[in-house]
Amino acid sequence: MKVSIIGAGRNRNGIGEYIGKYFHKNRAEVSSVLGRTEETSRKASLNLQKYGIKSNSYTDLHEMVERERPDLVVIASPSSTHYDYLVKCIDLGLHIFCEKPFLSPDLDDVKGRVENILQKAKEKRLTLVMNSQWPFALKYYEKICGEIAIKKSNRFFITLSPFTSGREMISEAVPHALSLLYSVLGEGEIGNLIFESPKVEEMTIKFKYLFGKKDCEVLIKLAKKEGQPREFEFGFNERIVKRSLNLRNYDIYFNYGNRKWKIADPLDLSVRDFIRAIEKRCEPLVGHSHILCNMASLKNIYDSYH
Repeated sequence: MKVSIIGAGRNRNGIGEYIGKYFHKNRAEVSSVLGRTEETSRKASLNLQKYGIKSNSYTDLHEMVERERPDLVVIASPSSTHYDYLVKCIDLGLHIFCEKPFLSPDLDDVKGRVENILQKAKEKRLTLVMNSQWPFALKYYEKICGEIAIKKSNRFFITLSPFTSGREMISEAVPHALSLLYSVLGEGEIGNLIFESPKVEEMTIKFKYLFGKKDCEVLIKLAKKEGQPREFEFGFNERIVKRSLNLRNYDIYFNYGNRKWKIADPLDLSVRDFIRAIEKRCEPLVGHSHILCNMASLKNIYDSYH
């Protein structure tokens, strides 16, 4: 299985390099990278060498696809570029692993654009996922906190520390919260949306997630942070886990009370699930309905921020 990565560099804290590492680890051939300039593309290719990846660098998508003949493409470039790359890569008949947010929420008719992309992918029998990795950690959450019991009224809390500030924090960080809500509670709608004390580098978002005849009070806290480790906590119904990292070998742990549990990297699990979905021609965990619900809710929140 040959892989091409769009946006494998680390400018503005992108994770394309790490996505490439996990495709390589899972025995896919990362054969090429696409960058905005020859310099950034060459640099991204060189950075991948530390994982044992030998990749050719390009600045033109069609040239890369024609020469490399990849089976799939990773879209890890800035979200403002996702729509054009998604449309082009589907036209080229490529499976797609797209970093969140699936589309930039400042586009018009986001719902229509997403539906059109998903329909074209379905017609061409292409596997298309959004890389929203934290749903893959829910099994570890339940091991340390106990099974999530869904009630008529629920509570969800998450704190994140995105690299960006202001409105762009919503675009970068909120998809994680929405994916966890969808994975646990199913499709839902947003009500009673409130932004409390919004600042350039801090933001609190509250809303009700309405699913079926039940609801969930949601509290999202965002605070910009450029360095590692980033703050990350989440939980349902007052059972909150805190993520900690061993930065020497990037081991990841969940902490709850006096318990500490090492977990597999959710990004690795996300890549594995995508590869499995292609090979077995089955639905991936973060597939079409998940993407559509995530983007509809994200657009609602993004547009409501002033």
